[in-house]
Amino acid sequence: MQKTNNVKYACYLAASVAFLTFLVYLPALRNEFVNWDDGPYVFANLQIRSFDGNFFKWAFLEFHIMNWHPLTWISHALDYALWGLNPMGHHLTNIILHTVNTALVVVLATKLVEARTNGLNGLNGLNKGALIAAGVAGLLFGLHPVHVESVAWVAERKDLLCALFFLLSVIWYANYVSYKTYRTYMLTLGFFALALMSKPMAITLPAVLLILDWYPYNRIRSLKTFRAASVEKLPFLALSLISSVLTVFAQRSGGALELMEIVPLSTRLLVSMHSLIAYLGKMLWPLELIPFYPYPRTVSFLSPEYFGVVALVIGITIICVVKAKKKQHLWLSVWSYYCVTLAPVLGIIQVGGQAMADRYTYLPSVGPFLLVGLGAAWVWEKSEISWKRGLIATTAFMVFLSLSFMTFQQIGRWKNDVDLWNYVIEREGHDVLFAYFKRGQAFALRGQYEKAIEDYNTVIALNVEEYSKAYIERGLTYLKAGQVDLAVADLKKACSLGDNFGCKALRFIGKQGRNLSCREHLHGILNRQIVRAVKWMST
Repeated sequence: MQKTNNVKYACYLAASVAFLTFLVYLPALRNEFVNWDDGPYVFANLQIRSFDGNFFKWAFLEFHIMNWHPLTWISHALDYALWGLNPMGHHLTNIILHTVNTALVVVLATKLVEARTNGLNGLNGLNKGALIAAGVAGLLFGLHPVHVESVAWVAERKDLLCALFFLLSVIWYANYVSYKTYRTYMLTLGFFALALMSKPMAITLPAVLLILDWYPYNRIRSLKTFRAASVEKLPFLALSLISSVLTVFAQRSGGALELMEIVPLSTRLLVSMHSLIAYLGKMLWPLELIPFYPYPRTVSFLSPEYFGVVALVIGITIICVVKAKKKQHLWLSVWSYYCVTLAPVLGIIQVGGQAMADRYTYLPSVGPFLLVGLGAAWVWEKSEISWKRGLIATTAFMVFLSLSFMTFQQIGRWKNDVDLWNYVIEREGHDVLFAYFKRGQAFALRGQYEKAIEDYNTVIALNVEEYSKAYIERGLTYLKAGQVDLAVADLKKACSLGDNFGCKALRFIGKQGRNLSCREHLHGILNRQIVRAVKWMST
């Protein structure tokens, strides 16, 4: 009876936290698609508009947008079958997935806290402290504005799907540790495979399971037990290796790894350490959240900014190791989980032109949030006087209310592509010319040609490497506005800079005798190529 009640309380808690999360994210249903990957993923992706053999062949056997994630494509295809191109339906799916993930975080946190305090008795020893820790962790995960990017951006469906199956895999691994059955092992492996087919960031799961084997499950106590645990993870490691190889081929096929060839390894390591600390800062103080963080122009170990973060990373690691030697394993376990799950996106293998992204914290944040939950449970249990507990409860309420308000604000910044890029430009200015480029495309799509041309002018004036793309887009905008001579001048300039798209456009116009009726046809042809030309900027 006790176990039944404990499971019931845990389920009630998970459902309550998930419901609150769902309510906070409802404003996202008013949002539109944005012109940052939503096009090639959804509204301009003809492949997802049918469920037939060709679609599944494409989803499983081809690279698209520099990724291999067939389950993500199937998810988008299902949404299209249900909702067509109504963005509300696509946003609703994202909200539901985040809601479910939040409930799973509560369930997983409960299992981990109980394993830490009561061995492997599962929910048999459930207590109020475990419920408080799990509830706080779940509320932080569900309501924190750092996760808005993963939920309010339709193209980041892959984050949510990957997290769903990643969390399910870890939950079933907890069951496997308790019961040691073939079924629980295969379910753990199966959910891991589904996570990899949603987003390759799940490749870290074998390392995460080994961390959990060390603490809180205490299955690794010597070199011999470590070897046994590692052998047990060999099927997981094999899947991770396959996914890693596919990801490298996919990214290389689209040129997303070009920046890695330009930026030295030492610079990438410094930026990655900076990101480790910066993400923690954003979880602690989420007031500087921006959809696009440009790669820093100057990086030096001798600068206070980078020397400081290197010292801080080393210092945190040393403190965690020292505490582990004193049998306080929690700190090193959480720190290891955080670093390991962030490792694929820290930029050591640099993909795209961003230094970091809020969406990358979606799974890694579970560890720090659980640590905060454990701290909250400890404070509650130590404060036995009623007025102290009242103060703690009031403080917690105000914190979660503030987080909900900030999440509401952040959702509004993703309302449409113009609002999105206005916000990025307002915060970063000329450091993110990519935002001017994308806002120019958004204005052109709305028929606001003068504003679009102004943005392209800004890019051309300040961008010394990729401005041929802005010449092409400005030329296309001139075509839409009926200014063929100016369009031809821009396309000639792009062609002279070695851009094949500009040359193709000029040949097309020549064949048509500058017939204005051809411009929409030309725009359609070239826009598809422009998407491919600038996709290295998107991830």
